[in-house]
Amino acid sequence: MGAKGDFAVMVRREDVVAAVLPMQEHWLPQSNLDLLLPPVDVGVFFCYKRPSIVGENQAQAQFGSMVGILKNALAQALVSYYVFGGEIVHNSVGEPELLCNNRGVDFMEAYADVEIQGLNFYNPDESIEGKLVPKKKKGVLCVQATELRCGALVVACAFDHRVADAYSTNMFLVSWAEMAQGKQQSLIPSFRRSLLYPRRPGSYDLSINDMYVPISSLPPPKPHHPNSNQLTSRIYYIEADQLSRLQSLASIMGPTKTKLEAFCAFLWKLVAFGESASHSISKIGVVVDGRTRLGEGESENTKLMNSYFGNVLSIPFGKMWARDLKERPLSYLAEHIHSFLEKAVTKEHFLDLVDWVEARRPEPALARIYAGGADEGDGPTFVVSSGRQFPVAKVDFGWGKPTFGSYHFHWGGESGYVMPMPSPMGNGDWVVYMHMLKEQLELVEAQAAHVLRPLTFDYLNVDE
Repeated sequence: MGAKGDFAVMVRREDVVAAVLPMQEHWLPQSNLDLLLPPVDVGVFFCYKRPSIVGENQAQAQFGSMVGILKNALAQALVSYYVFGGEIVHNSVGEPELLCNNRGVDFMEAYADVEIQGLNFYNPDESIEGKLVPKKKKGVLCVQATELRCGALVVACAFDHRVADAYSTNMFLVSWAEMAQGKQQSLIPSFRRSLLYPRRPGSYDLSINDMYVPISSLPPPKPHHPNSNQLTSRIYYIEADQLSRLQSLASIMGPTKTKLEAFCAFLWKLVAFGESASHSISKIGVVVDGRTRLGEGESENTKLMNSYFGNVLSIPFGKMWARDLKERPLSYLAEHIHSFLEKAVTKEHFLDLVDWVEARRPEPALARIYAGGADEGDGPTFVVSSGRQFPVAKVDFGWGKPTFGSYHFHWGGESGYVMPMPSPMGNGDWVVYMHMLKEQLELVEAQAAHVLRPLTFDYLNVDE
């Protein structure tokens, strides 16, 4: 399963990196889709093997050089991605807005007394959380560069999800790496909020009420019991041939399903077997990115949406009795998932969602699947967010591609969170980050060890 996560991490230096060019302070409003995100931070990290150097005593100098490259490139990247150097503040009606004031990004340099082979990726709560992925205290983004005992390097960020989704952060990460290598940015971000303005007059399909809910209408939160079943993080590995097999099984009914739909159906069915009560209702949500849909039509709109920075997400979900999830074939569940996704992958759906938020502002709202206890049933609930576009191989700062990289979403909500990402090997395998109830993860390992295997260095091509 990997080594223990009880290694020590020492922060050597804390600094603030601001954009290399001065900018005029200004306000940037949040879009209606940004306003649907709760105030949570998301982590992402990359591990790099020690670059080839001459002489063991140059390790510290090598780390200092790499940190210098990271900081200089970050200062350049913040010229275009200036929102990451700003702050979230609240306006007169209580809505969050971005103050673009170039306060900068908190940057920590640290040392971890562990070899890269000793990092327990399988259990990121021990080895990653609060150690290699920093806790953001101020601003929108913070960075930590950690030197490992063997000379390897971990670069990690934490960012405010209200400002950026994974697509936006991926754009930034690639640009940061391009700057480090002295390249031109391949994509300049767009902050044109007019792309997500509500229609006049606004209108929306009533089905949006089933997907999103004003926070004021939610029941009081349930009391926290420290000894109750806790959300826990794990990282698994699933090989390409297993994905193809799941896809074939999921496509017996109707047209061919995507690998993501097949994986969602598999996980939904698997988790249901942990429910002793057949009358409980289990829910699964799947995050949909709206850029492609909103970019339909004019070619200029397509280009702008491809580079749009912010949240452009919707979370449709399905629910089913636990007994049906257990009894129905995988293909039936995949068809159900495909059906509720089909309604959300349209331009009209996202325009409706924008108008729905506008009709309720400044009342904050939330995706209903995150609203634990708001609906009937007490079964398992989790959200799957596709990280298949995670550009792990492109985040090369000049000393080689990452050996491993992953998002890390250790949030405090009641719903589980799952993100499949491409393996750094580039062979069609997936790395799957899962933040779910501990007993659900134990069930996964007991019932599906042949499909979802605990991530170890056997899968990552790391020389001992």
